[in-house]
Amino acid sequence: MPFDIKLVIPYLVVEIILKIFALVDLYKCDIQRLRLGKKFIWVLIILFINIFGPIGYFIFAKKND
Repeated sequence: MPFDIKLVIPYLVVEIILKIFALVDLYKCDIQRLRLGKKFIWVLIILFINIFGPIGYFIFAKKND
């Protein structure tokens, strides 16, 4: 394996794990607790904004009650 691949694989594994956890949490979350109000918007953010999408979901998606 080239040197670059050895660096990319752990990043991809972490990104995939974060996306899975974020999507499962979003599925279980009540829609009234979400800031943007629609789960579809958060699905797009989680899936298409690399590693920052899931991190942003965990930090910003839920309202503090």
